[in-house]
Amino acid sequence: MPALPKAVLLNAARPTSLAPLSSPNKGLSQAEASARLLQYGPNVFRAATSTEWLTQLVRHFANPLVLLLFVAAGISFATGGHIDAAIIIAILFLSTGIDFFQEFQSNRAVAKLRKKVALTAAVYRDEKLQEVPVTEVTVGDLVELSIGSIVPADLELTEATDLQFDESFLTGESLTVSKNTGQVVYASTVVVNGRGMGVVQQVGAKTKVGEIAQSLVAPRELTDFEKGIASFSKMVAQLTLVLVAFISVFNILFKHDIVGSLLFGVALAIGLTPELLPMIATVNLAKGAMRMAKLGVIVKHLPSIQNFGSMTVLCTDKTGTLTQNTIVLERYENAEAEEDKSVLQAAYANSHYQSGLKSPMDMAVLKHREAAEHTLTKVVEIPFDYERRRVSVVVANGAGRRTLICKGAPESVLPTCGEVMIGGKVRELTTTRRREILARFNQLGTQGFRVLAVAEKKLTGKNASQDFSVADENHLTFLGFTAFFDPPKHDVKKVLSQIIADGISIKIITGDTPMVTRHICEQVGLTITGELLGPRIERMSDVELREKVAETTIFCRIAPLQKQRILRVLQQAGEVVGYIGDGINDAPALRTADVGISVSNAVDVAKESADMILVTKSLAVLRDGVLEGRKTFINTMKYIMMSLGSNFGNMLSVCLASLFLPFLPLLPIQILLNDFIYDISQLSLSFDRVDAEELRRPQQWDIKYLQKFMLVFGPISSLFDFATFAILLHYFGGRVDIFRSGWFVESLLTQLAVVLLVRTRRVPFFTSHGSWVVLVTLGVAGAVGIAFTQTMLGKWFEFTPLPLVYYGYMAAVIAVYLVMVEAAKVCFYRKNTTK
Repeated sequence: MPALPKAVLLNAARPTSLAPLSSPNKGLSQAEASARLLQYGPNVFRAATSTEWLTQLVRHFANPLVLLLFVAAGISFATGGHIDAAIIIAILFLSTGIDFFQEFQSNRAVAKLRKKVALTAAVYRDEKLQEVPVTEVTVGDLVELSIGSIVPADLELTEATDLQFDESFLTGESLTVSKNTGQVVYASTVVVNGRGMGVVQQVGAKTKVGEIAQSLVAPRELTDFEKGIASFSKMVAQLTLVLVAFISVFNILFKHDIVGSLLFGVALAIGLTPELLPMIATVNLAKGAMRMAKLGVIVKHLPSIQNFGSMTVLCTDKTGTLTQNTIVLERYENAEAEEDKSVLQAAYANSHYQSGLKSPMDMAVLKHREAAEHTLTKVVEIPFDYERRRVSVVVANGAGRRTLICKGAPESVLPTCGEVMIGGKVRELTTTRRREILARFNQLGTQGFRVLAVAEKKLTGKNASQDFSVADENHLTFLGFTAFFDPPKHDVKKVLSQIIADGISIKIITGDTPMVTRHICEQVGLTITGELLGPRIERMSDVELREKVAETTIFCRIAPLQKQRILRVLQQAGEVVGYIGDGINDAPALRTADVGISVSNAVDVAKESADMILVTKSLAVLRDGVLEGRKTFINTMKYIMMSLGSNFGNMLSVCLASLFLPFLPLLPIQILLNDFIYDISQLSLSFDRVDAEELRRPQQWDIKYLQKFMLVFGPISSLFDFATFAILLHYFGGRVDIFRSGWFVESLLTQLAVVLLVRTRRVPFFTSHGSWVVLVTLGVAGAVGIAFTQTMLGKWFEFTPLPLVYYGYMAAVIAVYLVMVEAAKVCFYRKNTTK
C-alpha cells in the first residue's frame, strides 16, 4: 500500500469513539444479521457487481490489435469488401469470445479455491459464538477478538483484557498500541496480545481502511513471470512495428493499393503477435491451480504459480515443517540439573495466567494439571514481545503476597536474574554459577531440547491497583529450566533431499536457539554451511549480510523484521524466494517473499498475507506444488516459444515474398484464419506432459533465450516456406488461388507438426510422448485447415481445392523440415540453456 497522506495518519493515530450502536449482550440474531447485511452491504471494500463480466468483456475488445482489426474491417466494408469484413469480424468475435469465456471460467475456478481459505470472524449469532466469513460481518455484530485475529471491521470495544494491536498498516508505526473498553479498533489491524470483544460500527468501504482503499489503490507487485511477459510483449511490439511499417509502405509505394496494403499490414501484425497468450497463460494457471488444490495447495493469487515454479530458495521455520509440532515437556529441573516440582509449578502458573493464544510449549506445560496451585489469583501481566522474548505474570496467593513469575528464552531471562534458588534457599547468582547454568542450557540444546528459563521475584511495596511494567523484571531469582522436545517428521529427510535435488536451497529461519536448530537439521540430514544469529544480523549492513546470506543455512533468534530483511537480501542477489509461515510474526516476511506460503490453520494475518495455503504443513505437499508450478510454467513457455518461432518465420516469409510476388502471398483474412486455428489448438498444451528432467530445476524467464530461439527457428521455417513457394510457382503455374491455398495449408501444417518436436528436448515419440489431448487437438486443427481449402468453406476465404499431387510434395517438404528442426533443436539446446 502506498504511503498514506499525513492527515490520514494523524486521524488514524488519534482514534475517537464512534456513535454507540446497540447490540444485544450476546450479539445479533441470524435474522437480524441477514437484514442488516442487506441494509449495509457486504463487508468488502469494493462489492462485486452483476455487470463485472461486461467490464471484462469490454476489456478484451479494447485490445489495440483487436480495435485495429475492427478499423480494418470497416475500411474493407466501405470499399466494397463486404464478405472480407464479415469474416474478419466473425473471427474477431469468435477468438475474443473464447478468450473471454476461458478467463471468466478460470477466474470462477480460482474464486472457488479462495473461498476454501477465506478469512472468518468469531461473532455471536443467536447467542452462540460462530465462525462466519468476514464478508458477512455486519453493523451491530458482537465480535470476539483473540491474538492473531485480523479485526474484521471498525469496532468499539466492549471488553478488553490486555489488548494490544498492530496498527502499522494504518499509521506506519511499528510499536503496538494498547486499547481499552470504549475505544475504537480499526478493520485490518491485528491483535498481537490479549483478548476482548467489540460491536461493529462500520463495515466495508465505510471503515477507516476502506475509505483509504477507495482513494489509494495500489496495484499488486508483478511476479517475475508477469514482468517477463511485459518485456516479451515489448520485444514483439517493436519487431511487429518494424516489419509491418516496412511492408505496408513498400506495398503502398510499389503496388499502389492503399486499402489492401493497410489491411495486409494489420493482418501481418496479428499473425506475428501471439494475441491469445493472456488466455493461454490464464488457462494454464487455472488448470495448474485446480491440480495443486488436489495436491493440498490452495492458490490465492493465480500468477504466483509461476513464481512457485521459479523458486530457487525456500525459507522456513523448523517447527511443524521439519518437526512433528507435537511439543512434549520432557524435563523440569533446577539450577543443579535435578528434577524440581517447584519449577514446574512456577511454569504452570505463568502459562495458565498469561492471556492470548497459548504456545505449544504452554499447552505442554498445562497438561501437567497436578502442578496447579488453586490459591493463586492473577494480578497483572507483562505481555510477551519479540524484543524481550519473555512473558511475566504477577500472581497473589491466599494471603495476598504477590510474586512475579517470568518465563522465556534463557538468554533473555538470565540477564534479569541476580539470585538463584539452590536447595530451597535463595543464593547470589555468582559468575561461576551463571556459567554452569549456561553450560547446562547449551547441553540441553545440543540434545535437541527447546529450553525455557523460569524465574521469580517476591514483590513488596506495591498494591494490586498499581501498574507493573518491564522495569519490574530485574533482580529475579533463577528457578530452573523447562525442556521440551519436538521430534522430526518421519519422511522429512527424504523430502528435503528431493527438494534440494530439484535445485532449491533450504534456509531455516527461526526464533529458536542455534543448538536446537542445529540438532534438528543434523537429524533430518540438512547440511549446515553456516549460521547467523539475530543480534549479529542487527549489527550488519545489507552489504555484509548479502555476503553472508548465501553461505548460511540456519538463522536463529530472528525477529520478525529481520526475517523480512533476510528475504530482501536474497532477492537482491537474484534469488526467487519462497517463505513458509503461520504466525503473526511471519506476516511481514510472507508479504515480502516472491511466494508467501501459509497453512490452513495459521492465524488470520498469515493467511491473508500468503499467496498460497497448504492444507497441511508438509514439505512433501509443498514439493508436489512446486513441481506443478514448474509444469504450468513450462507448458506456457511452450506456446510462447513455438508461436514466436513459427509466427516470426511465417511473417518473415510473407514480408520477403510480397517484395517480389506481383500479388499478396496471403490475403488478410487467410492470415487471420491461419493464426486463429493454430492458436486455438495451443489451448491443449495445458494438458501436455512435461519431461521429468525439466521438472528438476527452477524455471525462470529469459528474454535473451527467447530471442535466440526466434532467430534460429524462424529462418528455418522461412527456408521451407520458400521451398513451397518454388514448388507452387514451378509445378502449378503460379496461379494466385492455388498459391495462396497451398501455402496456407503448408504453413498451418508445419506450425502444428513442429509442436511435437519443440514441446520436448528429447526425441519425440521415442523418449517423450505428448499428451493424447495435444495429439488429437493438433490432428483436428490440421484437418480443419485442409477442409477450408478442399470444401465449399474455402470460397468464403478465396481458397481453391488443391490437386492431390500437391499433398505429396508437401509431405516431403514437411518431412525434411521436421528432420532439420530436430537437428537444429539438438544443437540449440547443446549451446543454450535456460536459467
